Amino acid sequence: MKVDYIIVGCGLAGIAFCEQLLANNKTFVVFDNNSQQSSTVAGGLYNPVTLKRFTPVWHSQEQLALAIPMYAKIEKRLNIKLDYKIPVRKRFMSLEEQNNWFARSDREGLSDYMSLDIHKNSNTFINSEFGFGEVLETGRIDTKLLILEYKKDLKKKNLLIEESIGYSQIQFQDNLIEYKDISANQIVFAEGYGVKENPFFNTLPLEGSKGELVSIKAPQLQLDYVLKSSVFIIPLGNDIYRIGSTYERTDKTNNITAEAKEALLNKLKTIITCDFEVVDQVAGIRPTVKDRRPLVGRHPKYNNIYVLNGLGTRGVMIGPFVAEQLYNHIEKKSPLNEDLDIVRFENC
Repeated sequence: MKVDYIIVGCGLAGIAFCEQLLANNKTFVVFDNNSQQSSTVAGGLYNPVTLKRFTPVWHSQEQLALAIPMYAKIEKRLNIKLDYKIPVRKRFMSLEEQNNWFARSDREGLSDYMSLDIHKNSNTFINSEFGFGEVLETGRIDTKLLILEYKKDLKKKNLLIEESIGYSQIQFQDNLIEYKDISANQIVFAEGYGVKENPFFNTLPLEGSKGELVSIKAPQLQLDYVLKSSVFIIPLGNDIYRIGSTYERTDKTNNITAEAKEALLNKLKTIITCDFEVVDQVAGIRPTVKDRRPLVGRHPKYNNIYVLNGLGTRGVMIGPFVAEQLYNHIEKKSPLNEDLDIVRFENC
């Protein structure tokens, strides 16, 4: 089989790169061993404002301009619903926090996204004396359905190989990648935290942080927006809400823990007062980097091996942006954004 690209990994990064290849009539095959769960268990929010400090997300305008049309295109092609437009509201803890919201909302990169209206709390089951600030241009992508249906479509077209790639079996012949019976011009590793096992890129400073989320059923809550406080409360429909998330930097397994569940529920109980039932708990390792920027670029020795990784907690938004950056870098020789190019770590 001869293809333009081999892609390793079918999470948010891999899917975004597949979309670049489809848009440019490039041929490809995807390897995925189902070992990485961070995209599948993600909250799936896209939100252009960092609500901890009221600062703009890095390149948020460019990210949204690419991400929203990409998911719409996938929805249409696969005949599925992925994008749920839903407001995100920040729960204010004090008058000072209200004032900080107003002060920040005039700044460049924030004025288009931070509403000047303070929303009073009208929900008797939520503790919020100081009301909420609302972020505009927000929503939720159903990442679990996206990955499930995307893989199903690739499999139907014989473009998905559900197995681990054998790094030692990759051969380099006359500017081609040879792997078993596949010849490719380029190979892109989009393995998430799995890149730690990749001998070509395992020296990159991918730290990884474990995130756990619980899902609850709370018929009385009746929330029609995402609530951000000490945890996110994300409505999924049918009285189900996703609560997240934890950040654990030592445990690098996908196993759920009682400690994370207890921590999330203790925080939740300070926000809502209605009864609820825990119906699910999931865990995954986010591919996080110490400088909070993605890892994108070419291998220092092999000219046709690339990495697309380090999307962290904002993969839904940033995935299409970095995928376009990498595609243009490979095919058009465009320089990568210096903040995400892996050459920044060459001397580390």
